[in-house]
Amino acid sequence: MKTLSLNILDIAQNSIRAKADEISIEIKESFTNNRYQIIITDNGTGIPENILENVTDPFVTTRTKRKMGLGLPLLKYHAELAGGGLKIDSRPGKGTKVTADFLFNHIDRQPLGDIVGTIIILVASNPEINFIYRHVTDNGEYSFSSKETKEYLEVDTLYDNALLEDIAGMIGENLKEIQASGLTFKEMQ
Repeated sequence: MKTLSLNILDIAQNSIRAKADEISIEIKESFTNNRYQIIITDNGTGIPENILENVTDPFVTTRTKRKMGLGLPLLKYHAELAGGGLKIDSRPGKGTKVTADFLFNHIDRQPLGDIVGTIIILVASNPEINFIYRHVTDNGEYSFSSKETKEYLEVDTLYDNALLEDIAGMIGENLKEIQASGLTFKEMQ
Protein backbone atom coordinates (compact mmCIF):
# COMPACT_ATOMS: atom_id res chain seq x y z
CA MET A 1 0.00 0.00 0.00
CA LYS A 2 1.48 3.28 -1.09
CA THR A 3 -0.39 5.61 1.26
CA LEU A 4 -1.61 5.46 4.83
CA SER A 5 -5.20 6.15 3.72
CA LEU A 6 -5.18 2.78 1.92
CA ASN A 7 -4.06 1.11 5.16
CA ILE A 8 -6.88 2.91 6.96
CA LEU A 9 -9.39 1.71 4.37
CA ASP A 10 -8.21 -1.88 4.77
CA ILE A 11 -8.39 -1.79 8.58
CA ALA A 12 -11.86 -0.17 8.44
CA GLN A 13 -12.99 -2.98 6.12
CA ASN A 14 -11.83 -5.44 8.79
CA SER A 15 -14.05 -3.57 11.26
CA ILE A 16 -16.98 -3.80 8.85
CA ARG A 17 -16.47 -7.57 8.51
CA ALA A 18 -16.43 -7.71 12.33
CA LYS A 19 -20.00 -6.32 12.29
CA ALA A 20 -19.12 -2.94 13.81
CA ASP A 21 -21.83 -0.30 13.63
CA GLU A 22 -19.49 2.47 14.76
CA ILE A 23 -15.97 2.97 13.45
CA SER A 24 -13.75 5.81 14.58
CA ILE A 25 -10.74 6.92 12.53
CA GLU A 26 -8.47 9.38 14.27
CA ILE A 27 -5.29 10.94 12.93
CA LYS A 28 -3.03 12.94 15.20
CA GLU A 29 -0.10 14.73 13.63
CA SER A 30 2.26 16.96 15.51
CA PHE A 31 5.22 18.64 13.87
CA THR A 32 6.11 20.10 17.28
CA ASN A 33 6.29 16.67 18.98
CA ASN A 34 7.53 14.81 15.87
CA ARG A 35 4.61 12.41 16.21
CA TYR A 36 2.13 10.99 13.73
CA GLN A 37 -0.53 8.59 14.95
CA ILE A 38 -3.44 6.71 13.44
CA ILE A 39 -6.07 5.21 15.74
CA ILE A 40 -8.91 3.07 14.39
CA THR A 41 -11.49 1.91 16.91
CA ASP A 42 -14.60 -0.19 16.38
CA ASN A 43 -17.35 -1.84 18.40
CA GLY A 44 -17.33 -5.06 16.36
CA THR A 45 -16.94 -8.67 17.42
CA GLY A 46 -13.28 -8.27 18.34
CA ILE A 47 -10.37 -10.51 17.48
CA PRO A 48 -10.32 -13.96 19.11
CA GLU A 49 -7.51 -14.32 21.63
CA ASN A 50 -5.88 -17.21 19.75
CA ILE A 51 -5.66 -15.01 16.62
CA LEU A 52 -4.72 -11.75 18.38
CA GLU A 53 -1.22 -12.86 19.40
CA ASN A 54 -0.28 -13.55 15.75
CA VAL A 55 -2.58 -11.12 13.92
CA THR A 56 0.32 -9.22 12.33
CA ASP A 57 1.53 -12.41 10.62
CA PRO A 58 0.30 -12.18 7.00
CA PHE A 59 -0.62 -15.87 7.02
CA VAL A 60 -2.93 -15.52 10.03
CA THR A 61 -6.45 -14.48 9.07
CA THR A 62 -10.04 -15.25 9.96
CA ARG A 63 -11.09 -15.05 6.33
CA THR A 64 -12.25 -18.24 4.69
CA LYS A 65 -12.00 -17.19 1.04
CA ARG A 66 -8.49 -15.78 1.21
CA LYS A 67 -5.81 -17.36 3.37
CA MET A 68 -3.78 -14.20 3.73
CA GLY A 69 -4.38 -10.88 5.47
CA LEU A 70 -2.00 -8.02 4.71
CA GLY A 71 -3.66 -4.96 6.27
CA LEU A 72 -2.29 -5.19 9.80
CA PRO A 73 1.09 -6.68 8.83
CA LEU A 74 1.71 -3.89 6.31
CA LEU A 75 0.61 -1.18 8.74
CA LYS A 76 2.96 -2.62 11.36
CA TYR A 77 5.81 -2.79 8.85
CA HIS A 78 5.34 0.81 7.73
CA ALA A 79 5.01 2.09 11.29
CA GLU A 80 8.21 0.35 12.38
CA LEU A 81 10.01 1.50 9.22
CA ALA A 82 9.15 5.08 10.18
CA GLY A 83 10.45 4.82 13.75
CA GLY A 84 7.16 3.80 15.40
CA GLY A 85 5.12 0.71 16.09
CA LEU A 86 1.70 -0.90 16.12
CA LYS A 87 -0.49 -1.75 19.09
CA ILE A 88 -3.72 -3.74 18.93
CA ASP A 89 -6.20 -3.96 21.80
CA SER A 90 -9.17 -6.23 21.27
CA ARG A 91 -11.80 -7.93 23.36
CA PRO A 92 -14.21 -10.49 21.92
CA GLY A 93 -17.69 -9.00 21.84
CA LYS A 94 -16.41 -5.49 22.68
CA GLY A 95 -14.39 -4.35 19.67
CA THR A 96 -10.88 -3.54 18.55
CA LYS A 97 -8.52 -0.57 18.74
CA VAL A 98 -5.56 -0.37 16.37
CA THR A 99 -2.94 2.31 17.08
CA ALA A 100 -0.08 2.98 14.66
CA ASP A 101 2.67 5.41 15.66
CA PHE A 102 5.19 7.04 13.32
CA LEU A 103 7.83 9.72 13.58
CA PHE A 104 6.33 12.76 11.84
CA ASN A 105 9.54 13.76 10.06
CA HIS A 106 10.81 10.26 9.22
CA ILE A 107 11.81 10.00 5.59
CA ASP A 108 10.16 6.56 5.32
CA ARG A 109 6.77 7.63 6.69
CA GLN A 110 4.26 7.13 3.93
CA PRO A 111 2.11 10.08 2.91
CA LEU A 112 -1.46 10.11 4.15
CA GLY A 113 -2.86 10.08 0.63
CA ASP A 114 -6.52 10.63 -0.18
CA ILE A 115 -8.07 10.44 3.28
CA VAL A 116 -11.10 12.42 2.10
CA GLY A 117 -11.75 9.84 -0.63
CA THR A 118 -11.30 7.03 1.88
CA ILE A 119 -13.87 8.53 4.26
CA ILE A 120 -16.32 9.14 1.40
CA ILE A 121 -15.97 5.53 0.14
CA LEU A 122 -16.62 4.16 3.62
CA VAL A 123 -19.62 6.44 4.26
CA ALA A 124 -21.20 5.86 0.84
CA SER A 125 -20.72 2.08 0.92
CA ASN A 126 -21.93 1.50 4.47
CA PRO A 127 -24.90 3.74 5.30
CA GLU A 128 -25.79 1.72 8.40
CA ILE A 129 -22.43 2.39 10.07
CA ASN A 130 -21.55 5.57 11.95
CA PHE A 131 -18.13 6.67 10.77
CA ILE A 132 -16.40 9.18 12.99
CA TYR A 133 -13.37 10.91 11.54
CA ARG A 134 -11.21 13.13 13.71
CA HIS A 135 -8.01 14.83 12.61
CA VAL A 136 -5.82 16.69 15.11
CA THR A 137 -2.80 18.84 14.25
CA ASP A 138 -0.74 21.51 15.97
CA ASN A 139 -3.01 24.04 14.24
CA GLY A 140 -6.37 22.66 15.43
CA GLU A 141 -8.74 19.78 14.96
CA TYR A 142 -11.62 18.70 12.78
CA SER A 143 -14.32 16.07 13.38
CA PHE A 144 -16.93 14.48 11.14
CA SER A 145 -19.64 11.97 12.06
CA SER A 146 -21.80 10.35 9.41
CA LYS A 147 -24.58 9.81 11.97
CA GLU A 148 -24.59 13.47 13.06
CA THR A 149 -24.49 14.61 9.44
CA LYS A 150 -27.52 12.46 8.56
CA GLU A 151 -29.38 13.77 11.60
CA TYR A 152 -28.54 17.39 10.74
CA LEU A 153 -29.62 16.94 7.11
CA GLU A 154 -32.63 14.84 8.16
CA VAL A 155 -31.78 12.03 5.72
CA ASP A 156 -31.46 8.26 6.12
CA THR A 157 -28.45 7.91 3.86
CA LEU A 158 -25.65 10.05 2.55
CA TYR A 159 -25.53 8.04 -0.67
CA ASP A 160 -26.23 10.86 -3.11
CA ASN A 161 -23.52 12.05 -5.51
CA ALA A 162 -24.13 15.77 -4.99
CA LEU A 163 -24.29 15.34 -1.21
CA LEU A 164 -21.11 13.24 -1.15
CA GLU A 165 -19.31 15.87 -3.22
CA ASP A 166 -20.41 18.55 -0.74
CA ILE A 167 -19.25 16.43 2.21
CA ALA A 168 -15.90 15.73 0.52
CA GLY A 169 -15.45 19.45 -0.11
CA MET A 170 -16.33 20.28 3.48
CA ILE A 171 -13.89 17.71 4.91
CA GLY A 172 -11.15 18.79 2.49
CA GLU A 173 -11.53 22.49 3.27
CA ASN A 174 -11.49 21.88 7.02
CA LEU A 175 -8.39 19.70 6.75
CA LYS A 176 -6.57 22.40 4.76
CA GLU A 177 -7.20 24.84 7.60
CA ILE A 178 -5.53 22.65 10.22
CA GLN A 179 -2.69 21.12 8.18
CA ALA A 180 0.87 22.28 8.65
CA SER A 181 1.25 25.13 6.22
CA GLY A 182 3.87 24.69 3.53
CA LEU A 183 6.70 23.26 5.62
CA THR A 184 9.55 21.89 3.57
CA PHE A 185 11.32 18.66 4.49
CA LYS A 186 14.39 20.58 5.72
CA GLU A 187 12.23 22.72 8.00
CA MET A 188 10.74 19.57 9.55
CA GLN A 189 14.13 18.17 10.56
